Amino acid sequence: MDPLSDLIALLRPNTAISKPITGRGAWGIRYATHNAPGFTIILKGTCWLTLEGEAPLKLDKGDFLLLPATPAFTLSSQPGIACEPREPMDTPVRHGEQDGEADFESLGGTFQIEPANAQLLLALLPCMIHVPVSEGRSVRLRRMIDLIIDECGGDEPGKDMILQRMLEVLLVEALRWQGIASGADHAGLISGMRDPALARVLGAMHADVRANWTVAGLARIAGQSRSAFAARFGAVLGCGPIEYLARWRMALAKDALLRGAKTLDRIADEIGYESASAFSTAFRKRLGCPPGKFARMGGVAEAG
Repeated sequence: MDPLSDLIALLRPNTAISKPITGRGAWGIRYATHNAPGFTIILKGTCWLTLEGEAPLKLDKGDFLLLPATPAFTLSSQPGIACEPREPMDTPVRHGEQDGEADFESLGGTFQIEPANAQLLLALLPCMIHVPVSEGRSVRLRRMIDLIIDECGGDEPGKDMILQRMLEVLLVEALRWQGIASGADHAGLISGMRDPALARVLGAMHADVRANWTVAGLARIAGQSRSAFAARFGAVLGCGPIEYLARWRMALAKDALLRGAKTLDRIADEIGYESASAFSTAFRKRLGCPPGKFARMGGVAEAG
């Protein structure tokens, strides 16, 4: 798989909650941080989204929004309006005037991701993905959300697997949008994949995570000098290439440990350590606990 597919696979999106949201007149709501991805697509009217510490963003009919990790935010019919605190719900929501035809409609939802690697992997993604209706891509995203809502409302066999696959497709579809790289100043995997030289390097590392990669060897793949490559990689990905590799190896190790189907020797071999002992030492140094304890505690023993 390519690096983006690898990342989505480790996030393991699941347990979707999706619902219609409507409003009429003047209204404003406020949500606290809830550390779960959230998404919405506007079907009618407009609204204003304000993330904590950011300027208000106008969302128009057809716009799609994805927040890989949902910070505190307000949603309102107009900027500057007083906002009431609310808790996330899994049932349809009506804001403002309760009677009369809604002048605002959207489909919104949230879902869970694998917590053991959430912090690391979400750091590689943009903080917010806003796809304007003018880009045309929101039509495909609307279809996906409709399918997610249909699946959430039923109880057919295989529901959990279907929802996981739909959420994976939704994430990939949103992250494919070209405007992320051109308009974002956030360092991360998406920006790296849009840089041809870095994309070759990332593809090589993900394809053979066991290899004894060096900065010089990766620079040759990028077709750049060692110093130029290291500087470029750090600026775009937010860390050095060897640190990126170490973090990715540990992400794979944590995932394997939580699944419980592989021995320490096999995990060590698959991610490029000479022995289970060497892997355990590196794991303890980075995570603050030995691999066995991490697995027994279901990942909650992680210290960093």
